Amino acid sequence: MKKIAAIDIGSNAVRMLICYVLINKNESFFQKNQYIRLPLRLGEDSFKTGYISDDKINTLSNALLSFKYTMKVHEVEHYQIYATSALRDSKNSNDVIKQIYDITGMKIKLIDGLKEAKVIAMGNPIEKLDFDKTYLYVDVGGGSTEYSIVRRGDDKKSKSFNIGTVRLINNLVDDLVFDEIKEWLNENIENDSKLKVFATGGNINKIQDMTSTKSGKPVSYLSIKNLYNNLLEKDMTDRMIKYNLNADRADVIIPALKIFISTMDWANTNKLFVPKVGLVDGMISEIHSSKLNKLNP
Repeated sequence: MKKIAAIDIGSNAVRMLICYVLINKNESFFQKNQYIRLPLRLGEDSFKTGYISDDKINTLSNALLSFKYTMKVHEVEHYQIYATSALRDSKNSNDVIKQIYDITGMKIKLIDGLKEAKVIAMGNPIEKLDFDKTYLYVDVGGGSTEYSIVRRGDDKKSKSFNIGTVRLINNLVDDLVFDEIKEWLNENIENDSKLKVFATGGNINKIQDMTSTKSGKPVSYLSIKNLYNNLLEKDMTDRMIKYNLNADRADVIIPALKIFISTMDWANTNKLFVPKVGLVDGMISEIHSSKLNKLNP
């Protein structure tokens, strides 16, 4: 049974997803086999100094080597590595990519924000959506936030903004970025009464658990706002103890909540649907599609 893998080098963490590819009646399905997340926080280097440090390069190399050996054990046939905001903004990104290749033999593809937004949307079950509805996808990352709008089944508009949780906790975001997002959403969703909002990324998955929202049910605006206000009153240690958060999640969860609350205000919605997918899920779909296209030109 064929396996493929996707690796996402993000600003807060590096992730790998390995999936089985299942074919039934000419339709493809992906079954998750293993998911690994390592909190390397490359964005702390890139956003503050403009460079990825040697220490971070070594740590990233070791992480990718561990992924390489894991893929070998799983007999993965194809894989892809995408790097996003932290490397996009790094002045030594080309040197980092070359050094990583020299050490690991693994090729990293640097993608822009628009590509990132489109690939994230590929991981969502668009084929199951209602034709008459408008769907807004928001993915909050460490270095950037991606928005995609799907209307009439496949009419997509996507945009990436340099506002992410790692940037926010380091006070590296101009308030004007919030105004830019609001303006873009107002121009493109036009107070659509049939709008449905999907939120993706590790933070919203954790927020769903923290608000005791059942899987498959939307997270309400009230529960998100209450959680935000509650966390503001607690220090890092209290957040980690009460909500069983890792240190790399306990600090970024508050800025993530701020972005989600703002998005809900601008989109005039009182609930977020959480499909629990992200960039790696979209990459899996993209890898499989590209291989099929090569087989069936």
